[in-house]
Amino acid sequence: MDIMDGKCVRLVQGDFEQKTVYPLVPLDQGKLFEDHGIRRLHLVDLDGARAGHVVNWKVLEQIVSGTSLEVDFGGGIKTLQDLETVFSCGAEIAAIGSVAVQDTLLFSSWVKKYGAARILVGADVRKGKIAVSGWARDSGIGVGDFIRYLLGEGIGKVFCTDIGSDGLMKGPAVSLYEEILAEFPGLDLIASGGITGIEDLYRLMEIGCSGAILGKSIYEGKIPLRDLRPFLEG
Repeated sequence: MDIMDGKCVRLVQGDFEQKTVYPLVPLDQGKLFEDHGIRRLHLVDLDGARAGHVVNWKVLEQIVSGTSLEVDFGGGIKTLQDLETVFSCGAEIAAIGSVAVQDTLLFSSWVKKYGAARILVGADVRKGKIAVSGWARDSGIGVGDFIRYLLGEGIGKVFCTDIGSDGLMKGPAVSLYEEILAEFPGLDLIASGGITGIEDLYRLMEIGCSGAILGKSIYEGKIPLRDLRPFLEG
């Protein structure tokens, strides 16, 4: 669930000028997910990602207090204060992106303080390189080097977004995920971006992805929530 101005939105390839606003307010959308058996919500503060600090913490509070969803929250987490705000507002897990790339000492201190289980790192990939600052800038760091660093920090779970696929509804970056899993077979890899139909989920499971993040495919009715039940069991 991507949030901008307190509303559920989706962007195309991270472009803030190409957004679609969806009718349900975040809390009601969260309740709808919960009613269909979904237990985990990936909540992204797009305003925070653009501003460089957490903005939509009230939305996080509303969803945590109004549902039983386990929430991982990302977007704009740049300082220890941001991280503490996210946890104090009820997030079980913090989704970290740019800091893990740009300030490794700070990131390492967060892992030591809260434990790897409460940190979910996003590897946002554009043409094989990690992008930062809300996907606005390429870091020049290869995705393989980044994941190798994370494993060294004790992080074994990563969600990976192929920016070129995100929001286009043209299918996930299967070849990218296959390459990553071939190099790091023990990695707990969550796919994100481009997922269009149920067949994509079966394909991702087949190649070894441990999970998938869905957004537009649900909002646009490409994947009915009832069809997700086989993936939610266990």
